[in-house]
Amino acid sequence: MSGEIILQARGLGISFGGVDAVKAVDFDLRQGELRCLIGPNGAGKTTFFRLLSGQHTPTRGTITFRGRSLNALQPYQIARLGIGIKTQVPSLFEGLSIAENIEMAARRRASGKVVKAIVDDVLEHIGLGELRDRLCSELAHGQRQWVELGQILASKPAVALLDEPAAGMTHSESLKTVQIIRDITRESAVIVVEHDMDFIRLIGERVTVFERGAVIAEGSFEEIAKDPQVRAAYLGRKETANA
Repeated sequence: MSGEIILQARGLGISFGGVDAVKAVDFDLRQGELRCLIGPNGAGKTTFFRLLSGQHTPTRGTITFRGRSLNALQPYQIARLGIGIKTQVPSLFEGLSIAENIEMAARRRASGKVVKAIVDDVLEHIGLGELRDRLCSELAHGQRQWVELGQILASKPAVALLDEPAAGMTHSESLKTVQIIRDITRESAVIVVEHDMDFIRLIGERVTVFERGAVIAEGSFEEIAKDPQVRAAYLGRKETANA
């Protein structure tokens, strides 16, 4: 796989009350890569995501971003280095408009007239230009998700961490979200944690599968979908539940 390694974990793990939530994970994310993290509930993927973003402090192992250790840094320090986060529940300034929320993100990397150009471009990409003056407190769920993805687009982090960006969306909304994420990957390496396998099928250029705190498989969606261990751990459970 081409591209410089931008984010790396070696032997990364965390324990809670003597239980290993994440065991000893090795992980490489390359420049421009779109990586999906999947696994059944309790597999450790969300905990691993929180280790990368500084929301949890590792019990063991190392995390490096462009060769710099992230182990002892707070989430805001990690964000300043160039790692953007979109949480499962959108975190927006409710009393501000869509455009104002995007503008605040754009000002992290630009000033003056450039900011307006960024805001206009992002609003076009997320399809909310006609609602630019609408307060975020008045938005529907899918629109709120798109505004937060728009903030990622506007700030252009080196790495974007997206936690369940399609949660609670209709199929058509999910399709639009796929396109926005692909826009983000033009400027940022992206990690997506997601439960919706149809959504992963649409965007999963490379998929990492967690089970019981460990990585059990990596590859394209087609490759991991055929893996017997993966089907037993995750896909098989879903198929059984839907039978």
